[in-house]
Amino acid sequence: MSNQVLEPDVDFIREISRRGGDTLKKCYQCATCSVACPISPDNKPFPRKEMIAASWGLSDRLTADVDVWLCHQCGDCSARCPRGAKPGDVLGAIRSYAIEKYSKPSWLAKAVNDPKKLPTLIGIPVALFIVMGLIVGPILMKILGPILDIFFKKAGDASASTVKLLDFTPELFHGHIAHAQFFSSWLVDMIFVPTMTFAVVVFVLAMRSFVKDMHETAVREGKVANAEFSWIGLAKALPRVVLPILKHEKFTECSENRVRSTSHMMVLYGFIGLFIVTGIFFVVLYGSMLLTGYEEALHGPYNVYWNPVKWLANAAGVCLVIGSLAMIKERLGKDKETMGSAYQDWFLLGLVLALGVTGLGAEMTRLAGAAFFTYVLYFLHLVSVWMLFAYVPFSKLAHLVYRTLAMTYAEYAGREKAC
Repeated sequence: MSNQVLEPDVDFIREISRRGGDTLKKCYQCATCSVACPISPDNKPFPRKEMIAASWGLSDRLTADVDVWLCHQCGDCSARCPRGAKPGDVLGAIRSYAIEKYSKPSWLAKAVNDPKKLPTLIGIPVALFIVMGLIVGPILMKILGPILDIFFKKAGDASASTVKLLDFTPELFHGHIAHAQFFSSWLVDMIFVPTMTFAVVVFVLAMRSFVKDMHETAVREGKVANAEFSWIGLAKALPRVVLPILKHEKFTECSENRVRSTSHMMVLYGFIGLFIVTGIFFVVLYGSMLLTGYEEALHGPYNVYWNPVKWLANAAGVCLVIGSLAMIKERLGKDKETMGSAYQDWFLLGLVLALGVTGLGAEMTRLAGAAFFTYVLYFLHLVSVWMLFAYVPFSKLAHLVYRTLAMTYAEYAGREKAC
């Protein structure tokens, strides 16, 4: 029998408390939570063992524990806890800590979860847009313009190097307000493509470490039979968990907060819809530009009444707004003994709501002919979108990736009732 040396991390316990798990010390390990949880497996059930490990400050064990991510924080365990220890909140705090641990750079991860840094986080994209639009962007277009012209410029088109990227006194486009006249599509892609690339790289690096640690922990705790890990095997397990995730099956197994599944699905499908819309318009813009040149390329403003892609965009935007408002209402009106709310919850909800409101608001004010208001709302919308992309690997929204990967690993490992 091998001996294990426990190395308690007192700072970890403090962090769990700061992130919403301040009821941890109320737990006296009666195991009511593991019995009450409808989605906990019979073999090594959670969350009792996680509560014990958290009280000892075993951060390395917990941040790589697949079971921490199988918890959906439905509140069944917290509602039945005789001591009010709220295990669901504790596991939520552990997930927040794990996201910060695996995401690099660490200073940005800490800033995203620090309410004092919120003004700075908002100011970064504002400053970035202005600097790129007025200083760096024009220089880049002077350099890259002739190269872009080779692929896109047709007879009669002005060179891409002459494009005004950020114009605070924009002219009408064929008699209509066009956001691209204020904030050029070139500038949008010049900023957002690298931002998305940054987010993907952060996620890839984090997931490599996360999976490695998760597998080592699962092997040590006897949650997986094969000590040899296979990325191919993990990839094959992914399709088996996609449908349960899309259907939010785990939420429907809960009794205390089953209603949350509706608002979560609205936000999820809102994001999926907007991702599809963005992809379609990106391909249409540059595909048509390649064929017809700058002037005749298909770009906005699109007809909101007859364009089916705009229908999808507006429906997705409405889903975001209604879904996020429903989540806010649920958090404000719920029983505080069942589930608490921490800063990372409100940061995400506020960002999602701002994204939807500014997007729909920019469109409605454009259609109403209110130029000043639509440009302001469009700028704020882009700030919200940038914050979502740039900060997603460090925010609570990262659970979309972490939990999906953990559920996939649980399926791959044969964890009972994994998904």
